[in-house]
Amino acid sequence: MNRYPLFLLIAVIAVIVWSAIGSFDQITWLLETAPALVGLAIILPTHRRFPLTPLLSTLIALHMVLLAVGGHYTYARVPLGDWFRDWLHLSRNHYDRLGHFAQGFVPAMIARELFSRLGVVGKRGWRNFFIINTCLAISATYELFEWLTALIIGQASDEFLGTQGDPWDTQADMFCALVGAVAALALLSKWHDAQLRRISPQAAGATPSSLP
Repeated sequence: MNRYPLFLLIAVIAVIVWSAIGSFDQITWLLETAPALVGLAIILPTHRRFPLTPLLSTLIALHMVLLAVGGHYTYARVPLGDWFRDWLHLSRNHYDRLGHFAQGFVPAMIARELFSRLGVVGKRGWRNFFIINTCLAISATYELFEWLTALIIGQASDEFLGTQGDPWDTQADMFCALVGAVAALALLSKWHDAQLRRISPQAAGATPSSLP
């Protein structure tokens, strides 16, 4: 592992440890940070044979930090969200919206890297279509997981759900994920392609001229 991924790993682990100490609700902490913990369990044993681009590594690390902060305070109580709520005179803490935006933004780049390097989809238009739909499927699956959690643990799931009285919370969360996925593809594709060429020029049988 070179220095930059090692730095990201140390930083992420430090934030996760901090988030676990004195967290508002232990069940909520576990539920919110579970995706980050699963991500680490996948990345650590595979980083040598399938190193990620620096861009994707950075995005994943930032997403893990975002999850850890939400797990520490619960999404409805994150101080940054409270500050924006008061500053902009909003009706609720919108840190959870940021989390669901990231739930589309980061998985879009994960899917793009996997699709490109593994040759899943070759044409740019179809690849973007499947990336966006993958992100929507992830978002919908997460909402179903929240619903199942609420059924199993009842009132104890309130902090995890964090709806803050919004009857359209589920739909808004999925819309944020959609916007995040589209934004990632629109803003980062060229940068991502440049890094893909350096890390694996022949990935998926693609050459620099054939990459979109």
